[in-house]
Amino acid sequence: MRVQLISKSTPQSLLDDTSTLDQPMPKSTERRKGSPLVTVCIANYNGEMILADCVDSLLNQAGAIDMEIIIHDDASTDTSVDLIREKYPQVKLITSHENVGFCIANNRMVATAKGEFILLLNNDAALFSDAISSLVEFATKEDGKGILTLPQYDWESEELVDRGSVLDPFLNAVPNRSRDYHSVAYVIGACLWTPKSLWEQIGGFPPWLESIGEDIFLCLAARLAGFPVMVVPASGYRHRQGHSFGGNRIGDRIRTTYRRRGLSERNRLCVLLCCTPGWWVVPWTILHITVIALEGLALCVWMRSLRPWRDIYGMALRECWSKRHLVRDVRRHVQSLRRIGLREYLRGFRPIPRKVQLLLRHGAPHLHD
Repeated sequence: MRVQLISKSTPQSLLDDTSTLDQPMPKSTERRKGSPLVTVCIANYNGEMILADCVDSLLNQAGAIDMEIIIHDDASTDTSVDLIREKYPQVKLITSHENVGFCIANNRMVATAKGEFILLLNNDAALFSDAISSLVEFATKEDGKGILTLPQYDWESEELVDRGSVLDPFLNAVPNRSRDYHSVAYVIGACLWTPKSLWEQIGGFPPWLESIGEDIFLCLAARLAGFPVMVVPASGYRHRQGHSFGGNRIGDRIRTTYRRRGLSERNRLCVLLCCTPGWWVVPWTILHITVIALEGLALCVWMRSLRPWRDIYGMALRECWSKRHLVRDVRRHVQSLRRIGLREYLRGFRPIPRKVQLLLRHGAPHLHD
């Protein structure tokens, strides 16, 4: 593998001015001679203790693949920036003066990326040694032109977590563990591979999503445009699940923060509004809002507190309404790219709500600050 050395100088406009991210991205051009084949983008916030595992897994990849590595530090308060500068001089570092979230961080990195392919990789993940070569090999096949991922394994137990996911009617992920099922609805942004041209066609992540659910948006938009979302059967990556944004199963309970749950509810509703094909968006949205209201009421009764409604469900509905003009504009663009109908779109969905399964298995979630 050859890691391309790149200047650390970054246009100040990308560091300070987020308004540039709202503009249409330029059309893709053919890869220039000498440019890297792959650009790996790592969004980092206070990842001092875990970042080395991630970057080292890239530097230790097998095969001769031209690759650049970009890290966006999101105003970390630890010594992440010093670590990157001192230990990894071959990495391109973008430092932000304020915390801007996962969407803007990745939009900034992809805007400067020179690779034909983009790999979004969490700072709490580490690739198997043959991961990049496996992705490149699959991406050059006729059916591998869309969004790809690798099998995900738990960091501690090394057990298989998923091979991508299908979705329930409310855009909750249902893990796929079948070796025979490679075409999925959605893959998480912890390890998400896409041609840069496809990213540019979709327009990247809507910056107002901030964090959580942006990977669902990208995958659904790609599927609407006729591109597959698939899992590479070979290789894999290890992931410290929930480490980057607090939320995972601990023992027999689901633990998550109010902020994470609130962003999840808000963004899944916004993505549903953007991506649901045709007039089906109307009844689907009514059903989704009804379920949100009932779920919020039930959780308030269970916890004997109004905070779940105030900080999660009510907030999700209010903020989605306040962003309706942004949602409308994104929907118009995404639907203009649509090449498939409802039947094809629904092939990535399963009818049973995921939260019902989790409730029966783990009980009500434990919410904390």
